[in-house]
Amino acid sequence: MDAEMILSITLTLYAQKILGVFAIVNPFSTIPIFVSLTVGYSVAERNKTARAASVAVFVILVVAFILGRYILEFFSISIASFRVAGGLLILMTAFSMLNARLGATKQTDEESKEAQNKENIAIIPLALPLMAGPGAISLMIISSNNTKTLVDHGSVILGVAAIALSVWIILNAGAKISKLLGTTGVNVATRLMGLILAAIAVEFIVSGLGEKFPGLL
Repeated sequence: MDAEMILSITLTLYAQKILGVFAIVNPFSTIPIFVSLTVGYSVAERNKTARAASVAVFVILVVAFILGRYILEFFSISIASFRVAGGLLILMTAFSMLNARLGATKQTDEESKEAQNKENIAIIPLALPLMAGPGAISLMIISSNNTKTLVDHGSVILGVAAIALSVWIILNAGAKISKLLGTTGVNVATRLMGLILAAIAVEFIVSGLGEKFPGLL
């Protein structure tokens, strides 16, 4: 069988990578912001905003995945160094999520205030930086250096499409989910995602340091 038509990683590892991306996108933590920014919207307008945000998340992550390796080559950055830097960035995001709050890597106070005055909030701030922010982009760039075959590339893009679909479903039902889970429920989901992210970040850092300093680990 042609090597280009074989998935080079196990399904378990593939599922872990997709779950990691979903955890850092974490649409559940965006629900309160989405609901507050769409106050006064009709059901159709909220649906349109949720759909536009999910499409934006898909485009941003896929572009980061496709161009990732070329960006690293252009700046002469080794994947080991980027693993450590990306791992630290993801770890910062994870700590914020463990405290059930958005960190500065997700959205600054200035960006939050500016968002209140924007007519189209789907792309900024919902998609970028709240969901497809620096941490998610870093994760996609790292993933781009782990894929080898056409099936790998297609599988990652398909996984990102599934994440984007989940973003649309969750945001579209944001008001109902917010009432159902309440603040405590949303915080629990955010902390759970944060714990998963912290573990992924540590793996990236350890792996990067191991590649950069083989005798260290």
